[in-house]
Amino acid sequence: MPRKILVIGAGKSSYYLFDYLLSKAQEEELELTIADIRPENISPDIANHPRCTVIKLDIFKDADRKNAIDNASIVVSMLPASLHIKIAKDCLQYGKHLVTASYVSPELKVLDKQVKAAGLIFMNEIGLDPGIDHMSAMQILDGIRKKGGKLILFESFCGGLVAPESDNNLWNYKFTWNPRNVMIAGQGGTAKFIQEGTYKYIPYHKLFRRTEFLEIEGYGRFEAYANRDSLKYRESYGLQDALTLYRGTIRRVGFSRAWNIFVQLGMTDDSYAIENSEGMSYRQFTNLFLPYSPTDSVELKLRLYLKIDQDDIMWEKLLELHLFDDQKKISLKNATPAQILQKILEESWTLDEQDKDMIVMYHKFGFELGEKRHQIDANMVVLGKDREHTAMAKMVGLPVAMAALLILNKKIIGTGVRIPIQEEVYAPILSELKKYGINFKEYHVPYLGYNPDFVAS
Repeated sequence: MPRKILVIGAGKSSYYLFDYLLSKAQEEELELTIADIRPENISPDIANHPRCTVIKLDIFKDADRKNAIDNASIVVSMLPASLHIKIAKDCLQYGKHLVTASYVSPELKVLDKQVKAAGLIFMNEIGLDPGIDHMSAMQILDGIRKKGGKLILFESFCGGLVAPESDNNLWNYKFTWNPRNVMIAGQGGTAKFIQEGTYKYIPYHKLFRRTEFLEIEGYGRFEAYANRDSLKYRESYGLQDALTLYRGTIRRVGFSRAWNIFVQLGMTDDSYAIENSEGMSYRQFTNLFLPYSPTDSVELKLRLYLKIDQDDIMWEKLLELHLFDDQKKISLKNATPAQILQKILEESWTLDEQDKDMIVMYHKFGFELGEKRHQIDANMVVLGKDREHTAMAKMVGLPVAMAALLILNKKIIGTGVRIPIQEEVYAPILSELKKYGINFKEYHVPYLGYNPDFVAS
């Protein structure tokens, strides 16, 4: 009898998820049901597959949602993170396993005892970041511990970027995922981490002036700014005694310094709406954040305000975005500064049809073994095919699909609200991902301690 996998949500990250499950459908006796509010957007080669059924589903219609979940063997939620709890409660009610790529929310975490009591698995954080970052890190961490090593340093970085052959703007960046997340990155708290045994804190207004540099063979130099909470997985990873613990987001060198201009101006603020934003020009929007002057132009005021020389590359980057154009209109009603900035940037940073994206992930492990200190560096670079078949979608969708199948096949058996940090999860998934070109290169290098390049860039 076919096993029914219900996937709720068919966004940009879902193509490889569907493709993988359908490629396994016959041999694994699977039937895939895709439920989405806009089923007409699903690719015909997926929707017309003989083992695939597409249904229209509004998750706020309780009866329809519950019926779809009740008829499934396992449920995959690709909805926005805030909506997972609705699906999770239904899965608990009807006794269904659940898989998501999102961070475990406090609301979901409190269901852990009930999920265990029901003998269910709610696997979360099984996409790219979070997901592949957890699994790849834990595989090396566990390997070091099995040899008797004591972990003293762990650094982890990930970034969704544009591939070198599609990198054709001064920012060396294009949106490869949700632009909203880029706008509000680092907001809502102070970044915190540990450096050589000392707690460190970076407030938001300083975040993009503190970067660490990374070198990846064949791809050059990158920079990384600190994630908001590098200590979040301290206990989960077993790194309570580590002297250095730092997680960051990767960009090309120079991006953070330029992005800091928006932060200092206040353009990334999402806490208030701007009146009459709908008819405002890009130039008028830029002028909102500058001092009044009866004589100075908007350009001159901005350069004086932020001390940017006219021949500075930072100035060229701002010009490239048409921030001083009086003909281009915002066309957003009562929008926040962050929403307006996003609209402006999407005009310049959206992937063209044949553009390729690039995922970069980088881990550093420092450990003591015997009387010596050692270091392992591990990195991975994956390129997309085009705007639809992105590396981002591949690396989010594939681990989700693999986890769902492993749970169905009872290869993952630990119950509760989980993340993929146990060997029963990461070992088979990382092995399977290698078949799709997702593989880490490991380098044993002299122990350097915390990167001395962690300075203002």
